Amino acid sequence: MKNKELTNVAPKKKFAEGMCFYKVFWIFLFGCVFGAYYEEILNLVVHYHYHHEVVWQLRRGVIYGPISPIYGFGAVLMILALGRKKRPDWQTLLYGGLIGGGFEYIVSFLQETFLGTVSWDYTNELLNINGRTTIPFMIVWGLLAVVLVKIVYPTISSIVESLPEKFGKILTNILIVLLAIDFAVSWGALIRQQLRHNGVPPFTVVGEFFDKYYPDEVLKESYANMVVIEVRD
Repeated sequence: MKNKELTNVAPKKKFAEGMCFYKVFWIFLFGCVFGAYYEEILNLVVHYHYHHEVVWQLRRGVIYGPISPIYGFGAVLMILALGRKKRPDWQTLLYGGLIGGGFEYIVSFLQETFLGTVSWDYTNELLNINGRTTIPFMIVWGLLAVVLVKIVYPTISSIVESLPEKFGKILTNILIVLLAIDFAVSWGALIRQQLRHNGVPPFTVVGEFFDKYYPDEVLKESYANMVVIEVRD
């Protein structure tokens, strides 16, 4: 009787099994955090090489937390495009480079067009494409894609699926809400900055809020490498 009851027990459901929304979110979060620290460490090394001094400069896409959304979205794009079936490493490298470079180009264009700012400019770099990306950096994107698809994604997938289902949902939903608030405040402050530079006064309490709590001095601390521009030649 006991054996019969045991055979009728349904297998325990895993949290975020397969390529679902929660799994994709954790890939996005990993990419965001990895990208922020990667940029900051890289900048530290380059600065020390040329100036022989240690300088830690924030490199992120939001005001609060080590979050670089371009890397997060890039990681998601690569997993959705390249992580669903097995392919040779050279194909993953090639497609990853094209996806990463294309995404970097588009984000640079959109940032300049809608926010009037530039966070990177490769005009003086070797084999650059309109100063928005470069062939060498596309190769780096491709190498990151290989590591992401072959090593990082399987590891994160296993860890995420090992979380208790209820706890995993609660934790993930909390993080989604916090990131959404961070993005709304950060990008709202950047949009208001552009309007402020164009001489547009705040005509709502929202604009007054951003002018009071997120003036240029505050944004400069969070976006140290961001340059406000008028028109790109």
